[in-house]
Amino acid sequence: MVTKPDVPADDPVKVAEFEARIANGESIEPKDWMPERYRKQLIRMMSQHAHSEIVGMLPEGNWITRAPSLRRKLSLIAKVQDEAGHGLYIYCGTETLGVDRHELVTQLLNGTAKYSSIFNYPTLSWADIGVIGWFVDGAAIVNQTVLAKASYGPYARAMIRVCKEENFHKRQGYEICSVLASGTPAQKAMVQDAVNRWWWPSLMMFGPSDKDSPNSADLLRWKIKRFSNDELRQRFVNLTVPQAMAIGLTLPDPDLRSDESGREWSFGEIDWTEFFEVVAGNGPCNKDRLAARNAAQNEGAWVRDAAEAFAAKHRERVAGAA
Repeated sequence: MVTKPDVPADDPVKVAEFEARIANGESIEPKDWMPERYRKQLIRMMSQHAHSEIVGMLPEGNWITRAPSLRRKLSLIAKVQDEAGHGLYIYCGTETLGVDRHELVTQLLNGTAKYSSIFNYPTLSWADIGVIGWFVDGAAIVNQTVLAKASYGPYARAMIRVCKEENFHKRQGYEICSVLASGTPAQKAMVQDAVNRWWWPSLMMFGPSDKDSPNSADLLRWKIKRFSNDELRQRFVNLTVPQAMAIGLTLPDPDLRSDESGREWSFGEIDWTEFFEVVAGNGPCNKDRLAARNAAQNEGAWVRDAAEAFAAKHRERVAGAA
């Protein structure tokens, strides 16, 4: 049986007023009253999203020095920089809910915070970079275009810019896959192998059915989410199958079937055992990802110390001038 975490009881009159605002499609802003569970759900969801952007830099950053041309290297550097920016936007948005960013980062580094399961898989070939752009960023767009209409204003506004950049990332990834698919037999085999490995983890990105989640009912009622996980997953499949067919690649699901219109695709069963193993920290790269983030945190300590020392001297100068 699904149980909700304990949260303080809220004034029922204020809750009713708040939910009336949500029902009317109003945007909730940081200084507005909100139920404590609404605030906690946003902190959980937004921090996981920010962590995913930061950890998501690692699989692709692994290929910056090995990109096959200067053009590919420059575009990949720009993309990784974009992901860092996305994490920053969302961390800033989360801070409007009264939580400190350093607390959130500490939770990521010590392994108590979650991030998207997809980033715990290795990038074995250059084709993986293309497929990540096509599948992973494509799945993110399906999810985040809906979040751009979320009831919490700072989160929704952050998603508008994020989605514009993610659309570029998806086009970039699809172009890489298209070039490889029309290249030599070895290149087509490489990108087909990447498609085979990333397809099912990409479908898992949307999470299990909402009936199995302790959080989805609240998120849907409060219009933080607008569609269920299964609805978003179906939308992604419907968009991606024709794209694969257009460049001559095969999705690794023998159960893929379209309806009479050719626009709605049914697909096979997802192996949720694998998903929960990865979420529990037992994926191929979980330990490597956390080790890399902790190493970056430790190696960057001198920058933070220098910034704090500079700020302290500035405060002293200002105080002395006063």
